[in-house]
Amino acid sequence: MMGAGKSTVARLVAARLGRPCVDTDVEVERVMGSSVSEIFATRGEAAFRAEEARVLDTVLAGTVPAVISVGGGTVLDPAHRAALRRSGTVVWLRARPETLALRVGRGADRPLLAAHGEGPGVALVEIDAQRRALYEEVASVAVDVDDLSARAVAERVVTASGAAPKQEERR
Repeated sequence: MMGAGKSTVARLVAARLGRPCVDTDVEVERVMGSSVSEIFATRGEAAFRAEEARVLDTVLAGTVPAVISVGGGTVLDPAHRAALRRSGTVVWLRARPETLALRVGRGADRPLLAAHGEGPGVALVEIDAQRRALYEEVASVAVDVDDLSARAVAERVVTASGAAPKQEERR
């Protein structure tokens, strides 16, 4: 979910494991030459999702083990869920909607929140209700992030995933 810390935690985990980090939202922005918010506003969610699918396929086809941060809506497509499950360990950064609401604030730069008439808190509860079962379906591991720092979450992700940290790989 947005606000769970996917991008930040992915960078920390990648550094800890000595692996490259890929953020699919950043890649979509790079390819399309606009921010996610601008893409939603000018080209629509369908255009964003189509490019997201292309980026995900490319990233998952890579041969070098990497830490990949995918957008929260990636799980909406059954083919994406299947591809993620086949790709390796999938970690769900699980947070309560109220935690997410605190982290995203007014949600002005979050298209799915900005468009919601009742505010980000209500939108996040609704989005969580729509996606929770999908996250459960695709996740190999769930790490609760409420009340934890990004570094603490990253350490839990490394431990839960069973991946060997960079320091241990050198021994």
